Amino acid sequence: MTEIRERGEGAHVEGEEPETERDSAVLVVEPLLPQRIRRPSDLLRFLATLLGLVAVVLLALVAKKTLTGLEGDVIDGTNRAPFLLSGLVGVLSGAAMLGVPTAYAIERVLHRDGLRVAEGLFAAIAGMVLSFALGEWIVGAGPEDLWLLLTGGRQGVEPLNTLLTSVIAYVTAVRISRRPTWRAALWSAVALNAIALFAATAATILGIVVSILVGLAVGYATLYGIGSPNTRPPGSTIVATLAKLGFAPVRAHRLDDDHQSSRRYAVGLKNGTRLDVTVLDRDRQVAGVLYRIWRRIRLNTETRRRAIRSLRAELEREALMAYATQAAGASIPRLIGTSEIGTEAALLAYEHIETRPLDDIPDEEIDDNLLAQIWEQVLLLQVQRLAHRRLTGDSIHVDNEGRVVLMDARSGEIAAGDLLLRLDIAQLLTYLSLRVGAERAVAAGAAVAGPDTLAGALPLLQRIALTRETRAALTRNKELLTAIRERIVALEPQVEADEVRLERFRPRTLITIIASAFAAYFLVYYLTQINLNMITSAKWGWTGVAFVAAMMSYVAAALMLRGFVPERLPLGRTVLVQFAGSFVKLVAPAAVSGVAINTRYLQKRGIPPGQAVASVGASQLIGLASHITLLLLFAYITGSSAATSFTPSRTLVFVLLAVAVAVLFIVSVPRLRRMVSVRLRALFSGVIPRLLDVLQSPRKIIEGCSGTLLLTIFFVVCLDASVRAFGGSLSFAAVAIVFLAGNAIGSAAPTPGGLGAVEASLSVGLTLSGLPGEVATSAVLLFRLLTFWLPVLPGWASFTYLQRHEAL
Repeated sequence: MTEIRERGEGAHVEGEEPETERDSAVLVVEPLLPQRIRRPSDLLRFLATLLGLVAVVLLALVAKKTLTGLEGDVIDGTNRAPFLLSGLVGVLSGAAMLGVPTAYAIERVLHRDGLRVAEGLFAAIAGMVLSFALGEWIVGAGPEDLWLLLTGGRQGVEPLNTLLTSVIAYVTAVRISRRPTWRAALWSAVALNAIALFAATAATILGIVVSILVGLAVGYATLYGIGSPNTRPPGSTIVATLAKLGFAPVRAHRLDDDHQSSRRYAVGLKNGTRLDVTVLDRDRQVAGVLYRIWRRIRLNTETRRRAIRSLRAELEREALMAYATQAAGASIPRLIGTSEIGTEAALLAYEHIETRPLDDIPDEEIDDNLLAQIWEQVLLLQVQRLAHRRLTGDSIHVDNEGRVVLMDARSGEIAAGDLLLRLDIAQLLTYLSLRVGAERAVAAGAAVAGPDTLAGALPLLQRIALTRETRAALTRNKELLTAIRERIVALEPQVEADEVRLERFRPRTLITIIASAFAAYFLVYYLTQINLNMITSAKWGWTGVAFVAAMMSYVAAALMLRGFVPERLPLGRTVLVQFAGSFVKLVAPAAVSGVAINTRYLQKRGIPPGQAVASVGASQLIGLASHITLLLLFAYITGSSAATSFTPSRTLVFVLLAVAVAVLFIVSVPRLRRMVSVRLRALFSGVIPRLLDVLQSPRKIIEGCSGTLLLTIFFVVCLDASVRAFGGSLSFAAVAIVFLAGNAIGSAAPTPGGLGAVEASLSVGLTLSGLPGEVATSAVLLFRLLTFWLPVLPGWASFTYLQRHEAL
């Protein structure tokens, strides 16, 4: 950090004699501001341009016939223009495309801004090289459809117009868009150039659009990579602005930035008091915008915030919230001045109060009196319909006399709805519970706000409703929200809290949708590759064997579940539950659907939730162990079947090495090691005691183990019969290895029932084992038809029946 003394525009290095108060010297201590900065807005524009480029290309590939017809109409129209007019347009467009950037460069040089011109030239060269490289790739090795759309199938036409890309990259890097007159001249030249290119059949519509987008992307990438001149006002300008507001600053020093990356200064005044000044910089208005956009898309309307605000809007928002909070009687620093600082920044000046953030106060010093004060301050806001929206340890402060002071008015909302007010209560409850425990936090809230207020926040005790810092803290205390809910219910046993859905969707849902789309594309592609004559020639005897094996797998799954539940379960209804699980697979990943529906079934049978989860977990654990054991066994058999001595196969060695590498990786990464240890502790605390209960009954042990083994055997028989139905011939052990590996991949896939992942892995496995591609694909599709698609209808009937009889 460098300390400087400023007076007007001058700066003096520390160590020189300080100027006297009579000379109105102001000491400003702050780090030297960088001469160049990377603006988040440039990065955001670059990403938006890339997304636009991808969207345009995909849309063009989908609607290529429409685009080709439109392009033909445009070319016909330009060809009907008189030859003299076409030639004149060509000459004018060429002159304009070179003349406008050149004229702007001369104007900048005359204004001693040659560095900006140099940056533009760098972007132009980069745009030229990139457009040439992309063009060569599209012509030589790119998709044929894309080449046809970009060139119209005409030889000698550049897929990307090098001149247009270079000019757009240049003018973007020199920020010509900020000059309305120059901007109008530029786009007029671009329009003339497009007409001339169409008239000469030297470009296509998509080629011109893509050339412009690539030029914009290169320009924005150059701006972000090289950086832009720093226009943030320094401390001397901030002090001068305060002087214009009637204050008499004598010294100032820079503090740490706040959570929104706004600069903060402590400014000492001539009368011995101090101001806390927050500076809003225009170039920081889009900081964190991607996260805010994601929250805006993901959350319902009332809970989300506007992703981007103008500098003026942000200033007015914070000032209005500060004045409203002060009028409500809450203890906050008093806002005593606001001002814009040119066009690039604004400031808000607050009275200074000597405080400590609650985060800096040890947990043992947070007594009941302090908790009561915090709740009282929040209630003052609630009465006036003011939502703070950031009740965390860095926004709740305590002054030297032990009084609570609320900070960070910028995050709040005036005239807030009930949902936002209840969200504040949920956030405060959670934060205080993290500090002093759920019992004390709920008791303090109930004593001040009343049990009804806490009960209103009960359905909003969701991770997604909390601040980012609080969500991170909850990862180390995952049971805290449950403890808070239990404490509130103990206060209000008769409370009826309606469910509040804050999320439009979960990230897992989005991943599932995307993965399902790829899986559907994969299946459609493979269906088009199947020879229909081969399907009609399938051996129906083996198809019947495969069908019987697929149906018997549900009986085996029922036996497996019954074997790990000490309580009695009826076989028929348990089999129906497994069929119902095949219906649930359509909307949930394979690894999730079976666990969820079996747990629900056991709970409906009167088994406590903890024991139900433990029983299903025990069956899954034994199933996993059986899966790995069988995989190693069959890998050993395939390697030894042709050998003179019983030696392990390469497959087995490879599997063992892969497992060893995975274990070493997990052990070497602390975060993974902690995660695995936590999971294992949870496993041994619930599943192992349940297994010990099962071990007391030999009949249960036999039933569970036989069901686990038969489940795998029936699936392998089904796949083996499907292979033989199409004339294929593989050893049973080889088919078993393919199934076990493919099933493991399908269980890990986020798609419903492992859709796409199972088909791909089984097809590849059978092909590598020696089956022809058509036979492998047909066998896999028959296997999936019998085990995934065919049981859907009886699964739906079972699901409906079980729900009607309250078994699910």
